[in-house]
Amino acid sequence: MDFSNLNKQTSKSFNQQKNLIKQLMKGKLMDCPKCKQAIKLYLPEDKVKPGARCAKGCTDIDLEFS
Repeated sequence: MDFSNLNKQTSKSFNQQKNLIKQLMKGKLMDCPKCKQAIKLYLPEDKVKPGARCAKGCTDIDLEFS
């Protein structure tokens, strides 16, 4: 079985999410690629589950802070 295509897709998705999080942490406004609404970065001090998500929930990336 050839997993090279799956590995490429997974790697591409991971890098896209990593770059999105980097841009949000720099304070840049980013839109959800699906619904075009703003993605908000939630930090541990926000008293909600840390992550990056749009209002509709299309983009929902959980983050762990240590």
